[in-house]
Amino acid sequence: MNPLLDSLQPYPFEKLRLLFKDVTPPAGLAHISFGIGEPKHPTPPLIRDAVIDSLGGLAAYPATLGSAPLRESIAKWITQRYDLPSLDPLTEVLPVSGSREALFALAQTVLDARRAADSEPAIVLCPNPFYQIYEGAALLGGAQPYFVNSDPARNFACDYSAVPADVWARTQLLYVCSPGNPTGAVLTLDDWRELFALSDRYGFVIASDECYSEIYFDESKPPLGGLEAAHKLGRGFERLVMLSSLSKRSNVPGMRSGFVAGDAAILKAFLLYRTYHGAALSTVFQSASVVAWSDETHVRENRAKYLRKFTTVTPMLADVLDVRLPDAAFYLWANVERTGLTDTEFAQRLYADYNVTVLPGSFLARTAHGVNPGRNFVRLALVADVDECTAGAQRIVEFCRSLSVH
Repeated sequence: MNPLLDSLQPYPFEKLRLLFKDVTPPAGLAHISFGIGEPKHPTPPLIRDAVIDSLGGLAAYPATLGSAPLRESIAKWITQRYDLPSLDPLTEVLPVSGSREALFALAQTVLDARRAADSEPAIVLCPNPFYQIYEGAALLGGAQPYFVNSDPARNFACDYSAVPADVWARTQLLYVCSPGNPTGAVLTLDDWRELFALSDRYGFVIASDECYSEIYFDESKPPLGGLEAAHKLGRGFERLVMLSSLSKRSNVPGMRSGFVAGDAAILKAFLLYRTYHGAALSTVFQSASVVAWSDETHVRENRAKYLRKFTTVTPMLADVLDVRLPDAAFYLWANVERTGLTDTEFAQRLYADYNVTVLPGSFLARTAHGVNPGRNFVRLALVADVDECTAGAQRIVEFCRSLSVH
């Protein structure tokens, strides 16, 4: 067996299962889960209809490169969404089977263990807290993850200036997540300017995970993207790719439909890897994805639902926890320190007393540089309908107030 598999940590939800193993929640309260970030809004009818209309495609093998209509629809969406002058659908866009699979596989394409400095392992830089796929991709690629802690005083932005030069010299891949999971933080143009300068100096690839880019709260201020930042700063897409998907934008996580876009040289190598990897997107979902990327009405309706939930729930929870509206995405990142409980104690007791699930922040981070930046935070995924989210928030309020009584 591959010995590198032994370096993988349990997934956060496995840790949560073990935390709850001996807990029996009250039977009289229906379970409300803020734990898993899985979209719960109904799939738009136009996408469901497109899937049905495309079922004839099951009779053919899908092309790894994806169909021309799909690449063209993605390129058109990117240029319109990020105000780019152009994007070559053939060389700068590659459909993938969801951003999760592509985030992992990209590391296998980019990492070169032979190029490590001074015989030390190559480094993959990750935000902390983070999406665990980044860590797994680094470890199974033979690299060493290096975690850059988020800073609450900087709106949970990572302080890349604190990374030593010898670490940058060994870095081959940098994962960024904007809007971030779990904090919802969005990188600024100044952040991107700093990262591009570092990439130019040290030669590493930037993989920008932007799967939450279409869930935000002000229609006039969509989150800045990596390709958009490069264009604004007058540069090309060298050593830069962005990854996105339809899962959150269009409420179709079961389609596993996404894309990678950016540096044509990286995408050429990635296509070669994927041709052997065998991860082509189903022709049925390719056809349905064309319809999804070509329509913004359902996306605006989706955002309106999240806006209603966040503007309802956030003030409720702010009375008992340190929490505020994020920049974007569908998570609340709440500090529970004022309750006197750790994040794991809070999650376990909330489940035991009120049958509500939240995810401890320490499960989403690693101890790095002497601290676990997820400690004393919990992540709440506001993915259910507004009534269920409101009911869950009310239970959390009652739970927190019961702690102060005791």
